[in-house]
Amino acid sequence: QVQLTESGGGLVQPGGSLRLSCAASGSGFSTYAMGWYRQVPGKQRELVARITRGGDTNYADSVKGRFTISRDNAKNTVYLEMNSLQLDDTAVYFCNAGRFTSSYWGQGTQVTVSS
Repeated sequence: QVQLTESGGGLVQPGGSLRLSCAASGSGFSTYAMGWYRQVPGKQRELVARITRGGDTNYADSVKGRFTISRDNAKNTVYLEMNSLQLDDTAVYFCNAGRFTSSYWGQGTQVTVSS
């Protein structure tokens, strides 16, 4: 079992930056693929970025070139560096850990981009 705790959300102006963190407790963090998802009211949760246990990454087209996902297995933490934030990046951001048929979610952190 893995418990995930996100942090780093907040209010930022358009063009600004934030770094989200997701700390995992439990064993086997390095064996999980980790992902960041986001959701706005009335819409489905969508994948933002994902990093495999081997460090391969993939991104939603809307965030390519602006967001960077990384992981520190020594700290059991995955990060999402978000630059050049836009109004439509506003959402609740969720961390996910996946391995075979297991999938775990954090409680989410709010990111609001507003002038």
